[in-house]
Amino acid sequence: MKVILLIVYFFVSIVRNNALSCTGISLKAKDGTVVVARTVEWALSDAQHDRIVIIPRGKNFVGLTPDGPNGKKWVGKNGFVSLMAYGQPFGPDGLNEHGLYVGMYYLPGFAEYKKYDPSKAQNSFSVGDYMQWLLSSFRTVDEVRKNLDAVNVVNVEDKRFGGAPLPFHWKISDQTGESIVVEMVNGGEIKVYDSFLGVITNSPTYDWHITNMKNYLKLSPHPSPNIKIGNLNLSPLGGGSGMMGLPGDFTPPSRFIRAAAFTASCRSLKDSTDAISEAFRILDSFNIPLGAQLPPKSIPSDIVGATQVTSASDLTNRIYYFHSMHSRQVNKIDLKKINFSSIKQMEISDSSTRIFMTKEITPIQ
Repeated sequence: MKVILLIVYFFVSIVRNNALSCTGISLKAKDGTVVVARTVEWALSDAQHDRIVIIPRGKNFVGLTPDGPNGKKWVGKNGFVSLMAYGQPFGPDGLNEHGLYVGMYYLPGFAEYKKYDPSKAQNSFSVGDYMQWLLSSFRTVDEVRKNLDAVNVVNVEDKRFGGAPLPFHWKISDQTGESIVVEMVNGGEIKVYDSFLGVITNSPTYDWHITNMKNYLKLSPHPSPNIKIGNLNLSPLGGGSGMMGLPGDFTPPSRFIRAAAFTASCRSLKDSTDAISEAFRILDSFNIPLGAQLPPKSIPSDIVGATQVTSASDLTNRIYYFHSMHSRQVNKIDLKKINFSSIKQMEISDSSTRIFMTKEITPIQ
């Protein structure tokens, strides 16, 4: 009976939260360039994810707990840039000046943080603080691994996010190509997984997704062979027959399989430009259009459950790229050109990210 209830809960949680969908991949070019890319979806109105915050080196941070801003205090060793959310200085993902990438992905029904203990407030903070702590404190995945037990991540209800729970897991990558997924489950127990090809989506937990791949062993970029049954010769109707059975829906398990298949079959990439371009092209297959996950009469006037932003981070050259749902124009921030020791914390909000950009090439006679 308990097993049946767990299965029911699992599928209900996926249906109920499939509007909170994000998909992440990683690519590596022949010249060694490491690129991490992802889509960003959110179901609570327009989260303004197309805004960027620049955080200077040496910033004084104070963590948030259920009692207020009385959490862990630390001074940032690294400067970084991050997508924003609802005007807050953190969001879905970020890249620091040493090429460390941190991305948050929704994990409803499975993520559980440590129970808040006021006596340990000085070493506790929220999920948003956790992301800022990782980006501002470490340079490599190895450094992150060694310090995962150094802090307590606790649940903090935040009205800025509509009072919604914030259950996340994290993808953390560096310019060596190393990439891990960090999950907090069972009351704060930390689980660390080596990410498979850098692929990540949402619920359930990462180990489940890895096991689920065994159901798709026959997927291949090679066409299915012709077969003969009696006097009948059968051949594929067209290209792509080796991918028959590839799931195309928006649920996290299906997106994980699709992302793994496209990453594994990716063509050889020459350099950074080639890898960034291909990352955006692959993630085009994961764009969720407005209204695709809700009945027509239930679609609100603002944004819900659609792909609001797609980002790509060149960890080797430390360049952050993104485009929004409003414009396919790719924006670029070169962290190497930023003096993180002197720059003030600032927000970048380019109005062109909210304009559908076109270029007319009509011949004039």
